[in-house]
Amino acid sequence: MSDAVPDGGPGGGDATVAVPASADRGPISHAIFRVARLHRMLAGQLLRRVGLHPGQELVMMQLWELGPQRQADLVRLLDSDAATMTRTVRRLETAGFVRRRPSPTDKRASIIEPTPASHALRREVEELWGRLECLATTGLSPEERGEALRALEGIETALSAAVASHDQAPAPADPDRRAEP
Repeated sequence: MSDAVPDGGPGGGDATVAVPASADRGPISHAIFRVARLHRMLAGQLLRRVGLHPGQELVMMQLWELGPQRQADLVRLLDSDAATMTRTVRRLETAGFVRRRPSPTDKRASIIEPTPASHALRREVEELWGRLECLATTGLSPEERGEALRALEGIETALSAAVASHDQAPAPADPDRRAEP
């Protein structure tokens, strides 16, 4: 394993884990992975206090902001998959934070709506989200926070474009599959 970059990285600090030599060609990608893992872990610790798991607050934020949504629209809004959203909605429903009702216009669709209990939760989630932001950016000046946000938005844009172009690319040919006559 290669050692974490001591005080020489862009952030000027040490990585919390040693970067394996096999990741030397992708130090930013490895850093994103580490940061995302730690961010999710800390979010989980904070959200557990109000009875939520990471990701559930994002569903609630969409419902609080936009009102009742079809489950399929939540999948699209959060760039999720149907199975994950079904589990998340089921857990939120069990906890009493959402209710599911059939769509009046599409018999196959469910409308997910926040409950009054979830509206009481909103202020707590907003406070926890603010606390998470403060903890994640401790030691950064307002200018550095702005630079970090711009850099992350740029990375997100690049990754979104890569995903979109990958989705449109033809699947590689299977060398073991015979051509049809």
